[in-house]
Amino acid sequence: MNEALIHSLLLAAALMLVIEGIMPFLNPAAFRRALLQMAGMRDQQLRVIGMLSMLAGLALLYWVND
Repeated sequence: MNEALIHSLLLAAALMLVIEGIMPFLNPAAFRRALLQMAGMRDQQLRVIGMLSMLAGLALLYWVND
């Protein structure tokens, strides 16, 4: 693999971990409630949320890299 590609993937993974950690760090009770609500959702609902999240991420990548 290209060294620049590996570097970019590692940067993306690091940024994802930082962003994912913000809510449980700032408000663990709200994070716990959100997880409990998600645990009660149907698979289809979670798939739609995941798909919308991926599409938003792709749109943001396109916008930033354009």
